[in-house]
Amino acid sequence: MEMKDDKSKDVIEQAKNILRIEAEAVEALIDRINETFIHAVDILYSCCGKVVVTGMGKSGLIGKKIASTLASTGTPAYFLNPAEGSHGDIGMVTKDDVALTISNSGETDEIIRILPTMKRLDIKIISMTGNPESVLAKSSDISLDVSVRDEACPMGLAPTSSTTAALAMGDALAITLLNKRGFTEEDFAIFHPGGNLGRRLLLTVEDLMHTGNSIPYVTLDTLMKDAIIKISSGRLGIAVVTESDSRLCGVITDGDLRRGLEKWGEGFFSLKAGNVMTHKPKTITKKTLAAKAVALMEKYTITVLVIADDENNIEGIIHLHDLLKAGIV
Repeated sequence: MEMKDDKSKDVIEQAKNILRIEAEAVEALIDRINETFIHAVDILYSCCGKVVVTGMGKSGLIGKKIASTLASTGTPAYFLNPAEGSHGDIGMVTKDDVALTISNSGETDEIIRILPTMKRLDIKIISMTGNPESVLAKSSDISLDVSVRDEACPMGLAPTSSTTAALAMGDALAITLLNKRGFTEEDFAIFHPGGNLGRRLLLTVEDLMHTGNSIPYVTLDTLMKDAIIKISSGRLGIAVVTESDSRLCGVITDGDLRRGLEKWGEGFFSLKAGNVMTHKPKTITKKTLAAKAVALMEKYTITVLVIADDENNIEGIIHLHDLLKAGIV
C-alpha cells in the first residue's frame, strides 16, 4: 500500500520507533537474569500459601495480568489493590504467602503503607522496580531491576516501556515456575476448562466416538455389494471388518471402493470384504486426547480412525466431522 502523504509516513515511523524502544527495554532485561532472579523463583516455588501481587495504577493492571498468569500456570496467586489493602483488604494476606510488589518508582505511597503489615506477618517480599535505591527495593527480600532507559511516551510521563518490562519479567517468573513444577498440558487444561483451549486439552476420543450399533460392521466373508450398503447406511465413510468376534481385521473406506471399482470393474461387487479391505488400519485408544486424533488424521491424510484396545478389540469409531463439531479443529 502506497503512503498518501508525509504525515502518513511520520505515523509509521513513530509507531516503529515506539515498538523499537519497548523491544529494547525488554531485551535489556536479559542481562539482569542472574542469581537474584533464581532466588526469587526459589521463594515463589517454596511458597506454601499464595503469591500476593500488588501494584498501583498502570503497574496494578500489569500486576493483575501477572497474578492471572501465575494462577493459570500452577502458582496460586491473586491481586491485591494496595489502596484497598490499607483499608482492610490486607487481611487477605497470611503468613504463608509471598508478596510480589510492582512499582516503577519504588516510592508508591499505597504500597509503602502496607509494607509494615507484610513485615509483621514475616512474609517474603519480592519487588519489581525501576529504582534499586528506592524504599520498596530496600524493604524487599529480593528486588528485581526492571528499569528502562526511556519510556516510549515522548514526554516520559505515560508508563509504556516500564510497564512492558514489568510484564515481561512477570512472564519470565511465571513460565520459569511452570517448568520447575513440571506443569503439563493436562494440568493447564484443568485451569482452562472453557473455550477452544479447554476442549482441545480435556476432550478425549472416548467423549466423541461412535459405539455399539452405530459402528458399521462387516465380516471377512461379506460380499462387497452388501458392504457398500453398510458403508452408506453408516454415514461414516467406512465399514469395520471383523472376524466372528469383535477383533479388528481391517477397514473398507470410500477410497477403497473407488480403487476397487477401478481395478476390478463390475466384478468388484462379487468380491468379499476380506479381499478388498485395508489391512492394519490406523487405530487409536479411547483415552487419547481428541486433539491428537486430529494430528494423526492430518499426518496420514485420513478422516476416520478406529478405536481399539490393546488386544485389538474394536471399541468405537471417530470421524473428522465429530472433531469439527466439538471445536477441536
